[in-house]
Amino acid sequence: MFRKIFFANACRRFVAPPFLNLFIVAAVSALLPAFTIPLVSAQQVADPNFDTKVARPAHTKKGPKVIFDEAHNNFHTSGGRYKPFADLIAGDGHVITPNKGTFTAAALKPFDILVISNALGAPQMNAPEASKPAFTDAECDAVRDWVRGGGALLFIADHAPMGAAAETLAARFGVGMSKAYTLDQSNTIPAENNPGFIVYTRENKSLGDHPITRGREKAERLNRVIAFTGQSLTGPADSIAFMKLADTALDAMPGSTGKPVSAKGRAQGLAFAFGKGRVVVMGEAGMLSAQLAGPDKKPFGMNRPGIDNRQLALNIMRWLCGLL
Repeated sequence: MFRKIFFANACRRFVAPPFLNLFIVAAVSALLPAFTIPLVSAQQVADPNFDTKVARPAHTKKGPKVIFDEAHNNFHTSGGRYKPFADLIAGDGHVITPNKGTFTAAALKPFDILVISNALGAPQMNAPEASKPAFTDAECDAVRDWVRGGGALLFIADHAPMGAAAETLAARFGVGMSKAYTLDQSNTIPAENNPGFIVYTRENKSLGDHPITRGREKAERLNRVIAFTGQSLTGPADSIAFMKLADTALDAMPGSTGKPVSAKGRAQGLAFAFGKGRVVVMGEAGMLSAQLAGPDKKPFGMNRPGIDNRQLALNIMRWLCGLL
């Protein structure tokens, strides 16, 4: 979501500044129907009532060992803004260990899955240094080699500045990041009036056919997923775009003098094999969160009614560990 970030009590606050609303309107008005984006001034917090119980866990004995990165100025951590996600996959049998150190071959060896969400080049997202590489070259090589040898990676990098901070590691896997904000006025939620909230469905063929979208059975099949403003991605030739952007999608940057560029052919969810391992890359993080937003405490993320984002999270992890 378009936002300024304020850190207080480990909670997430968003304020959409007026200049950014004006930028969006001006940037796309020549290409899309007119729209407005409401200001959001209230606090967004993790939903304490989000259901993390899994009726039929994938793992009942010795589940996969997950190392959850918290050493690279991560905006999302297993005990913070991504706690609902961490609790959900723990309920599915995954065993989670927070990562507090540098990525090395020795540090990664004991684990089956690595989760990285919104790593940054600096602690504060609005600092100029935030877009600098979050990982050293040695760390990028270590992660690449670990995955190639059989590890699995869930790599989430949101809109600017997260894409720039993550692109050196993404490049090790042949993934390109737009490092911008992705919008699609034709595939959004009319009531929200925010073109960054992109809807993916089977009907509009934006949910690609993949084990992640099929699940183990019909009840786990994904039919409707929402992304809550992220960036667009390109993947290697053998990757599957299970969240495919429509031809009407655009990439835009606040403060840029250039016009938005087409995001046609790009994606916000990719999956592919890499050597003996597996990789999932997501271009938006809010879709795997569970928050309450605004004065009315509207569900934002996996807890939003009528969507399959909760099942998406489970299916991603099950595919990464080889169950799907």
